[in-house]
Amino acid sequence: MRQLTYCSNIHPGESWQHVLDNLESHGLSVKQQVSPSAAFPLGLRIAQQASVVLDDAQIAHFRQWCEKHNCYLLTINGFPYGTFHDQPVKEAVYEPDWRTQERVVYTKRLADLAVALTTRAQQLSISTVPIAFKKGFADGDWPLVRENLIAVLTHLRALYERTNILIQLALEPEPCCVLETTAETIDFFARMDFPVELQRFIGICFDCCHQAVEFEDAADVLVRLRAANITIAKVQVSSALRAQGEEIKQLFQFNEPVYLHQAVAKHAQGMHRFSDLPELQIALLNGADYSECRVHFHVPIFIDHLGHCSTTQFFLKDFLPLLDASIPLEVETYSFKNLPAHLRDYPLDVSIARELQWVKQLLDQNN
Repeated sequence: MRQLTYCSNIHPGESWQHVLDNLESHGLSVKQQVSPSAAFPLGLRIAQQASVVLDDAQIAHFRQWCEKHNCYLLTINGFPYGTFHDQPVKEAVYEPDWRTQERVVYTKRLADLAVALTTRAQQLSISTVPIAFKKGFADGDWPLVRENLIAVLTHLRALYERTNILIQLALEPEPCCVLETTAETIDFFARMDFPVELQRFIGICFDCCHQAVEFEDAADVLVRLRAANITIAKVQVSSALRAQGEEIKQLFQFNEPVYLHQAVAKHAQGMHRFSDLPELQIALLNGADYSECRVHFHVPIFIDHLGHCSTTQFFLKDFLPLLDASIPLEVETYSFKNLPAHLRDYPLDVSIARELQWVKQLLDQNN
């Protein structure tokens, strides 16, 4: 049975109380709209601040809340470590990265919490940063990265042997990061050569927005990932900005100070990559000529055109029907409040529910 949820990183707040408040004020409303009688899986963003305060009493309270409301924990977003809303995040969102003990300790703690908090799922995932931001990463960093990842995977294996609950670490490729393209991701797994007994505990979080920005082909990436025996632990259902020709200038209305909006632009000789929209704007002012540009800005997945530019919704239509039904889906449009005002016409809960209903309708049409 397909498991479909949304990621709570759309809601601001780093404390555990924020997590609970957001479930009460938003999560239950979304469940009522899309899954009033059936069990509803939860995709929780648990920040470092929240992870360190959880005690046995709070864990017991959460489990009781889940049983009362017919919900259960399915996946944790362990990508952003600290503040994720209302102040500039940009490339700091990747810190601490997989070269640090802070990332190791945090991820182990999330795994322990996943086991403690889940009431039904026997297999869960923790999405995490794609190793590091590419700028400043050196070949000499790889041994430390491998050591740190193996420490976490060994922890996940020990949890499984003790509880029979499988937790998979899900690295999330993203533009301008060490893991960016599918080719880089496949090369990474070959380079790491993880011990056989640990391989089942690591895979990827496939973010559709990110790979669409890279101009990747939906069917092709699935074939290559399967051939390389790389597990897709979960798919984040998301859509990016897309513009062609003169439309490209319209992308700059989406420039805002909080998040990094990486861009990939196509020209006659290939691709140009930019770490943020202002870099693209400078290139255009200097006379660069691009036929198409795609931007890392998570826009509502039920929208295929925004007036003066479009989205990569087509990638979702191509990709989602090809997936095995056992792969969990997590809608991740965390930037509603950062959209231009004319795209924020509906209450947040209604918009989230519309996204989940759009996915359900797409999959039903292709069954």
